[in-house]
Amino acid sequence: MSERVERPWALMRHHAGWADVFHIESESADSITGFYPDRETVGPPVSYSVRAVLARFPTLEAARAAREGAVAEWRKHDAGVRDAEAKLRDAEKAREDAWLKCLHEAARAS
Repeated sequence: MSERVERPWALMRHHAGWADVFHIESESADSITGFYPDRETVGPPVSYSVRAVLARFPTLEAARAAREGAVAEWRKHDAGVRDAEAKLRDAEKAREDAWLKCLHEAARAS
């Protein structure tokens, strides 16, 4: 048995900072097929490229625990991200102000 077969639970990127638990039912060299057990309605199996898998785990519990640990790690950086975003907004405002000033000065000079 390959490691992939032994680790049928995967975390799939949902959006930045969050991953969904996915059960891999089958796979080929380049794709996986399965379902999301935590969704309200489990529809027909879906397929993705194997590149969509962030990490694999042997059990559902291990996948959920890893996801929760990763979310906690993500949250540790929230304040730094907010500070960086505020600095970026300030820098963009300064750039915009300088651009407008340059245009207005050029209009006055001509």
